Amino acid sequence: MASHQTHRGLAPQDERLFAARQLPALRAASHDLCWLLDHGYAARSALELAGNRYSLTSRQRMAVSRYACSRDDVQRRQQLRVEPAQLRGQELWLDGYNVLTLLESALAGGIVLPGRDGCCRDIAGIHRRYRKMNETLPALQLVGETALAWGVSLCRWWLDKPVSNSGRLKTLILKTASAAGWKMEAELTFSPDHVLSHTEQIIATSDGIVLDRCQRWVNLARLIIAEQIPQAQLLDLSPVAG
Repeated sequence: MASHQTHRGLAPQDERLFAARQLPALRAASHDLCWLLDHGYAARSALELAGNRYSLTSRQRMAVSRYACSRDDVQRRQQLRVEPAQLRGQELWLDGYNVLTLLESALAGGIVLPGRDGCCRDIAGIHRRYRKMNETLPALQLVGETALAWGVSLCRWWLDKPVSNSGRLKTLILKTASAAGWKMEAELTFSPDHVLSHTEQIIATSDGIVLDRCQRWVNLARLIIAEQIPQAQLLDLSPVAG
């Protein structure tokens, strides 16, 4: 999994695209996008309307879209969310790349977006190939220690089989867990989204589509970031009151 890139942090243009002077337009676009979603507009056309109005770049539009969702989405997702105490003695199934790349980004100083629904999301992306970063092992450590503290009986990572290097990541997860004495398994599947959307186990993800289809979820990454990654670069796109 060698690569010249060693951190999942800021992209070269991020300091300019998400500078303080950009925040008013980004927050206004987030407000407009949420309003459109609340009123039944399709997500793609709503994002195009909001993005065009404020002349946002594709990366800025990605950030706004990962903040926004409808009021109904927020309510439905919160009704399905469980607290960490409810995980004692239970399995926790992880949306592997979703959780891992978010924590890697947070550790590396990349953009982390607290969403309208309370989840954190990143804008890193892995583009069909996963590469181990300097933050990979620290991120696994955070998940393992948190699961242990919560009394989770088993963490089961679900990884996208079509993503290159998923097999190597599975081996790294199992090796790291074995060395630390954590109860972890890792599975490769063509569609983690399908698996996580239909299981009765508690899951961890910030993928909105999965959150809308799952039975129960815990806000694992948001809690880890809030409690254990104080250096995380949170980009708050929520509209300013008043």
